[in-house]
Amino acid sequence: MTRRAVVVAALGTTQTLAWASSYYLPAILADPMAADLQLPRSAIFGAFSAAMLLTAALGPSIGRAIDRRGGRVVLTLSNVVFASGLLLLGAAHGPIVLALAWGVLGVGMAFGLYDTAFAALTGLYGLEARSAITGITLIAGFASTVGWPLSTLLNDTIGWRGACFTWAALHLLLGLPLNALLIPRGTNPALTTSRPSAVEVPPSRFAFVALSFIFAVTWFVSTAMAAHLPRLLEKAGASPAAAIAAAALVGPAQVLARLVEFSLMRWLNPLRAGQVATVLHPLGAVALVVVGGPAAAIFAVLHGAGNGLLTIAKGTLPLVIFGPSGYGLRTGWLSTPARMMQAVAPFLFGLCIDVWGSGAVVISSGLSLAALGALLAMRSPRTAARQAT
Repeated sequence: MTRRAVVVAALGTTQTLAWASSYYLPAILADPMAADLQLPRSAIFGAFSAAMLLTAALGPSIGRAIDRRGGRVVLTLSNVVFASGLLLLGAAHGPIVLALAWGVLGVGMAFGLYDTAFAALTGLYGLEARSAITGITLIAGFASTVGWPLSTLLNDTIGWRGACFTWAALHLLLGLPLNALLIPRGTNPALTTSRPSAVEVPPSRFAFVALSFIFAVTWFVSTAMAAHLPRLLEKAGASPAAAIAAAALVGPAQVLARLVEFSLMRWLNPLRAGQVATVLHPLGAVALVVVGGPAAAIFAVLHGAGNGLLTIAKGTLPLVIFGPSGYGLRTGWLSTPARMMQAVAPFLFGLCIDVWGSGAVVISSGLSLAALGALLAMRSPRTAARQAT
């Protein structure tokens, strides 16, 4: 195995752990946590939303730190912060410690999720980081597939507190050594400070604003579906069992789409891949609205495939449009609106379902099509580079 493959495997593993023990945790543990603490379920998700807002606020400063010193220290520190937050969460007996625990986990998510990993890879490999970014998303695409069953098993056997303590132990015993020992130190100055190459585009304000908008609306849709997909499919006419079975197809569809992107990477322009990704959710929505419950699986697969491609696009589009120099800081700013939209998506889309039922997909589809319009308005990196010469 090459050194680069080792780095991708290590980051893919630690990203799976990071997502499973933070972003995907409330879906399983919110109910037992709320019951034990005698709090409404909304209080758990409110604390989670606040943590996402804190993650957004910290993004630019963490990106700047990675640009200067590389990602290994930040990623290693994330495991310590995640473990601390999970230990606090498992020890919580009231709303104050609960809020504090989620605040620490918000810092951990800022230190240890995709943005940091993508920036670390860009610092190491420059424009060649695209395949590595796709590689870690292929592995971490199974975060919910691994995290939800494991959290359920732990909750059923040792309770939600034991589940939190177990995830904390995994960060210290697995995640920390992988990040500390297998991720190279620092960045490659020749890659992060070089002049734009033939495939890069001089930075433009329009491109920055457009990408910020695209990431914000697509992350809203992604988070809304993650929180409400089974309920949405039931509103469309699927039985509870069929809705859960269809929702389970999202993860495999994400991974399959990423495999296709990885296979066609040499020929597929990242901008075109993003355009394809944003149209898949609306296509699935059409089937759901026209056919109803029997189209639940079609909708889930198309949404999952689009979401899988969009995760890669979030890492690769800033790279090919702006180049590797200043990647961490730039993506930190680009992610700030997206994190804010993530924080409010479960609540706002839940209201949409309460009012319009399955018709709420009109809202999510409209946002996806707006992102498609912004992508179509952007020039292809290769075309723009030729025009600039």
